[in-house]
Order: sequence, then C-alpha cells, then structure tokens
Amino acid sequence: MEKLSFFGCGPKIGRITLPYLAITITLSIIFPSVFQFGKTVQQPFLIAGIILLVISLVFYFSTLRTMLPGIKENRLITKGGYRLCRNPLYSAILFFMIPGLSMVMNSWFILTSTLIGYLVFRKYIVEEEGQLERIFGEEYLKYKRGTSQIFPLKLW
Repeated sequence: MEKLSFFGCGPKIGRITLPYLAITITLSIIFPSVFQFGKTVQQPFLIAGIILLVISLVFYFSTLRTMLPGIKENRLITKGGYRLCRNPLYSAILFFMIPGLSMVMNSWFILTSTLIGYLVFRKYIVEEEGQLERIFGEEYLKYKRGTSQIFPLKLW
C-alpha cells in the first residue's frame, strides 16, 4: 500500500515561493517608501498584521497536530483545519501568514508572494491530490467534492 507523503508538494511550492518572498522582504527593507501601503495605515496595519500572524500560527500548528497521527496511520484526515479546506497548511501560509507579514512590514510588495505561492500551489497540488485519490479512492473523492481546496470556506 502506498504511504502518505509527509511533505506533499510543499517542497516544490517552497522552492519557488520562498526565494520570491525573501526578495520581496529584502527589497521592502531596502526601499521602504517604494513598497509601503502608506504611513497613514501603518499603525492599523501593524495591529491587523499581528492578528493575522497569530491566527496563521495557531491554525498552522493545530493543523499539524491533527495531521501527524493521520500521516503515521496512513488515514485520510478530515477533522480540525481539514474540515475547513483540504490544504489548511498551505492556506495558513498563503492567506494569513504572508498577508500578516505584509501588513506588519507595511509592504504591498510582500503581499504579491501570496499570488505567486497560490499559482505554484495550483500547479503542483494535482500531484498530491492524485496520491490521495490513489490511496483513499472514493473516500477522498467524496471529501474533495464537499470541501474547498485551499480557502477555508466553500464559497460555491
């Protein structure tokens, strides 16, 4: 029986997204006035960004805690963050952590990393979903039909 992959397509997403994120952070530090949202929003964005970062960390680590036993036991995980979307770890990073960092650093340029990460995610997630379909068959397909791919709400 095929075993679940702990990392999934994460390394492939990270190979592109993390260097891009590092470049946006570096350029935002070197040229803050070019990339800032604005001085007037700096304080409210700082507060909102800290809140988003806290949410991302809680969501990420609670999901990891749910995921680890499932990986070890090679079973489909549909509880916790997986109840909200099929890829809560990627969701935490793309929709909460990166935007939170962007707001804390007052840089719209950092926020573009979410778009890059999402596009790379869309390219590589098919491999991970294929593996889940092979391992869990109809159980995964049913879960897939009823649960959003990455955004933590089924909007359609």
